[in-house]
Amino acid sequence: MVRLKGDFAMKNRCGWGNSDPLYVVYHDEEWGVPVQDDRRLFEMLILEGAQAGLSWLTILKKRENYRKAFDGFDPVKVAAYGPREVQRLLADPGIVRNRLKIAAAIQNARGVLALQQQHGSLAAFLWRYVEGRPFQNARQSLADLPVRTEQSDAMSKDLKKLGFNFVGSTICYAFMQAVGMVNDHVVDCFRHAEVKALGRPGKLSVLDTPRR
Repeated sequence: MVRLKGDFAMKNRCGWGNSDPLYVVYHDEEWGVPVQDDRRLFEMLILEGAQAGLSWLTILKKRENYRKAFDGFDPVKVAAYGPREVQRLLADPGIVRNRLKIAAAIQNARGVLALQQQHGSLAAFLWRYVEGRPFQNARQSLADLPVRTEQSDAMSKDLKKLGFNFVGSTICYAFMQAVGMVNDHVVDCFRHAEVKALGRPGKLSVLDTPRR
């Protein structure tokens, strides 16, 4: 357990948010904040898939390496990867060198481009599952957090039909938590109210203002 000092130590967080310095920053600044930018959404979709069978901390430690290896998660560039890029990624110790996960990242990038053509943006497509605004939950403890929901089931089913891989319902729900489609900070966490304020009407309207 990391011993925090000063203001950090005074803040009440979700239990997992104190367990490592990387988690502290991720929890306090990023987890649950609504994301509308397509490149960031693509990044999180790929990183959540890369986590399968691993800890999220492992992925956070490799995140900067992933950004370099995958051209800043530009879906246009990743979609164009061929055998040479696959071999480069398989030889890169800074990422999870799993052939299936690498292939999925490339396939999913192509899926993102198709969705952008059909729906205007990846954000517009994905945020439909929560009707354009975050679900504001009131979890009393981490034990109350589900691993999947009706919405993540639907997202997973639709993405798989479109050819996406590593998008099971559990992965999709973790993604929804990460990008602020749901507010799953426990109610006594200092971030619960802050994140809730970000999703108030007038603050966020993804379906009205889709972005590429």
